[in-house]
Amino acid sequence: MITDILEKNDFSAADLAELISAENNDDIEFIRNKAYEVMRLHVGEEVYYRGLIEFSNICTSDCYYCGIRKSNTVPKRYTLTKEEILTQAKWCAGEGYGSLVLQSGERNDERFIEYLEEIITSIKNETKSVKLPDGLGVTLCVGEQTANNYKRLFDAGAHRYLLRIETTNRELFEKIHPETQSFDERVNCLKLIKEAGFQLGTGVMIGIPGQTALDLANDLLFFRNMDVDMIGMGPFLANRNTPMYIKGNDSEDEKQKIYRLSLKMIAVARIFLKDVNIASTTALQAMYPFGREEGLRYGANILMPQLTPTEYRKDYQLYDGKPCIDEDADDCAECLEARVKFVGRQVAFDSWGDSKHFKSRVAKSQ
Repeated sequence: MITDILEKNDFSAADLAELISAENNDDIEFIRNKAYEVMRLHVGEEVYYRGLIEFSNICTSDCYYCGIRKSNTVPKRYTLTKEEILTQAKWCAGEGYGSLVLQSGERNDERFIEYLEEIITSIKNETKSVKLPDGLGVTLCVGEQTANNYKRLFDAGAHRYLLRIETTNRELFEKIHPETQSFDERVNCLKLIKEAGFQLGTGVMIGIPGQTALDLANDLLFFRNMDVDMIGMGPFLANRNTPMYIKGNDSEDEKQKIYRLSLKMIAVARIFLKDVNIASTTALQAMYPFGREEGLRYGANILMPQLTPTEYRKDYQLYDGKPCIDEDADDCAECLEARVKFVGRQVAFDSWGDSKHFKSRVAKSQ
């Protein structure tokens, strides 16, 4: 029984898989309510913003599901200038977001790292204010790097890093990546990110062909064992110009199945991991107009407003149906705040919104 499992102090892989597999609407609602209560007790009901700047779609990796993989023909490859990024960062700070995410395709060449170091330092210096005495919080999502690169980027002023494992099932990982990308190297990079001092973020895709509820349960156990601070999960949405795209998997029935599974995964992650930050991702809105609101109702506490300049958004489509590619930043801000209020929650403006789990694990190590 679902209620019996939720009364436990700890969960086995089988317990987690049963919760994730719940199909009865009453059971799912019970799980959702439990997740919301756990969230309220351990991280509070406030929602934290991470203004998302997708600053480059140039990528040296070739993931089989991604729209900006190096083998894909993208209408225009781009990299924002320092001035373009700073304009968006200053707008972000002025609107009270508190934090931003710098996301790009994967590169680790020296020119790229130097460019990123300069941008991070400038953002930190030029967004300081009475409300943000240390400037904007900066999260990076720029792929696998060397230990030295991670340390350089941390020293430049970034303090959170997101690198999704995508799946902890080794066979599935190999199915969705070319041979040049290694599961063991991805895990090693997560360890290096933590060693560099970052708050560690990772996550998985939900609904990969061949993925089981037990796979997702093992993903959650991996998050706990890796002692991660933040999670960014989302539904599996392959770009139609990639090898992983399967016609029929974008049917309404299949989308609804993956969408429900994604919400359950958010809820079970909250119940199991308690004080981590969990994002309600844009991909949820790609599947359902109010998907991001539902993510908040299921226990998420992070939203990522789109701040990529409008003229570049159409060239950063990791998956089909990505929302907000024709909107400007002002519209996105007003829209998201309305969505947050719609579910009875408030945005924590002018706050970094750091992971409470990170603060706890640092305190334990001292």
